[in-house]
Amino acid sequence: MTPGAREVTASTLSFASHEVKETHRALAVETPLELVFGTIPYAVMMVTPDDLEDFVTGFAMTEGVIEQASDIRAIKIEQHPKGLRALIDLVPEKLSAHLARKRAMTGRTSCGVCGIEDLASLPLQDQAVGKSARISDAAIKRAIDTLAAHQPLNDSTRAVHAAAWFHSDGSFVLAREDVGRHNALDKTIGALVRGDTDAQTGFMLITSRASYEMIEKTARYGASTLVAISAPTSLAVERAEALGITLYAIARADGAMKFTNLNQEFSKETPS
Repeated sequence: MTPGAREVTASTLSFASHEVKETHRALAVETPLELVFGTIPYAVMMVTPDDLEDFVTGFAMTEGVIEQASDIRAIKIEQHPKGLRALIDLVPEKLSAHLARKRAMTGRTSCGVCGIEDLASLPLQDQAVGKSARISDAAIKRAIDTLAAHQPLNDSTRAVHAAAWFHSDGSFVLAREDVGRHNALDKTIGALVRGDTDAQTGFMLITSRASYEMIEKTARYGASTLVAISAPTSLAVERAEALGITLYAIARADGAMKFTNLNQEFSKETPS
């Protein structure tokens, strides 16, 4: 069992028979992680303690602290009486730039903008993503059909989200899981950045709804296609349109809805 899951003992009650049985259940671990850039605390995020270096890298990138993985010289994860602490050593120029724009933020599992003090501070990307190869409907279906096989933590706990990266033909590359949907996406982006993966070689698939923050994070990485299992919000659609992201949502085994770039026809090419 990974650090992201913990087995507990529980009682199962049958409403039909009123019988109570002792059972064992795997639960997703949720723990506070304090992120410290240099010696300055930046945020406390509630995370699943798997793939933490990927999370730190992805979070730093989607927050605009770094531009590439090499902007981080080292990451040290240490225990704290109340959770975990990530000590992040930035290259000098990035640390200086970060300290100049530092903002206070308290993170939560379900909130991507907690701690923002005014609307002027709302993080919005201002540069559209580059164009990539058209993603066919067959590629999207292939990705959806294979995603569950790459969610081991959710398979045992039924309590976490996933974000996964697929090649443009729908073949699987990597996935990351976390109790927070934003965190899962940050972990995946971090893994891709650390692996120097070209953002125009594939597409992102997330198991959650497509909210505005998920669009902003996808754009920050540079990916031009996002597929969401659940529905999008209105602002997510607006931001995807503005940033040039093709957004598919309510994606199921039997179909998906396309919300942006509607002038482009669905491609029916079969992945090779």
